[in-house]
Amino acid sequence: MGGTGRVAWLVDAALVLAGALAATVVFDALDLPSASLFGGLLAGLVRGLTVPRRLVVPRPATTAAQALIGVSVGALVDVDTLAAIGEDWLPVLVVVLGTLALTVLAGLLMRLQPGISPVTGAFAMIAGGASGITAMSRELGADDRMVAVLQYLRVLIIVVLMPVAATVVFGAAPGSGGTLAEGGGPGWPAGLLFSVVCVVVGLPLARLLRIPVPALLGPMLVAAGLDLSGLSGGAQVPAALELGAFLVIGLMVGLNFTRASLRTIGRALPLALVIILGLIAACAGLGAVLTVTTGASALDAYLATTPGGLYAVLATARDGGADATFVLAVQVLRLFVMLLSAPLLARWLRRAGPGEAA
Repeated sequence: MGGTGRVAWLVDAALVLAGALAATVVFDALDLPSASLFGGLLAGLVRGLTVPRRLVVPRPATTAAQALIGVSVGALVDVDTLAAIGEDWLPVLVVVLGTLALTVLAGLLMRLQPGISPVTGAFAMIAGGASGITAMSRELGADDRMVAVLQYLRVLIIVVLMPVAATVVFGAAPGSGGTLAEGGGPGWPAGLLFSVVCVVVGLPLARLLRIPVPALLGPMLVAAGLDLSGLSGGAQVPAALELGAFLVIGLMVGLNFTRASLRTIGRALPLALVIILGLIAACAGLGAVLTVTTGASALDAYLATTPGGLYAVLATARDGGADATFVLAVQVLRLFVMLLSAPLLARWLRRAGPGEAA
């Protein structure tokens, strides 16, 4: 990138970032949950749909944001909550497998649109791990362009509807979760050191072990281990870093939507919207099942079974006073099941149905 191009990129990025910060201030003043994430989402969406030139959040920034979110959630691990999850493993597993079944059904319904194969339809509707599913879709025989657009369309719809549903329907109280700097911890210097250690150790370890979404899960597991062992001393991610991390994730999702990408779904958009909304409603029904069969509240169960938008789910759970550890446990279990099932699912669907239409 030449000097002029670099300056243009910096100006463009600065304007989007300023818009994200302004939206965050407004959303925070309105007492909306996860203000920084949705501020970033709005700014990225406006930029993506109004300017033809693509703007992408640099990979180091998204990796750092995912890692910090992983640390912040790992630091919330509580022994009693984990014990409760262990007692409820059967209904949780049933709900996760039910989500996988709904995903397959939604993908098969996408075949009603000419030109969409069973593999493409299923991968476009898999609930969880949008980036991982998109990355593996071409190799497994799906149309990766269609998969990417519909995956992020689903994420967009979820992150827009979720805070409204969480607050209005399920009684989330914005701000009741507090900030991560609160709670009598050792202060931000210790929190900064704790965060750096978790990221530096957790990220390469997760990559070495080939854990899905290593930037999130590696630092999270290290943070959880340090917290459960008492070695963390109660340290947490400084609040400013957490807010910045969610803002970056919001920008990443919003910027994925451009006018060109929306044109790629063309005639499939009406059907896709109906199926996505139906999938969201069906997963909310699974949340009701989880509430009946476990001790989870309606808010916890709803957030735990939301079909995608992991970072928005974690932000809303943390800010709305939900049991973030329970929510994360169910979401991560589903993430593993979906990503591990994807190759087998693709193989089965290729045998069961015809290929892409020309």
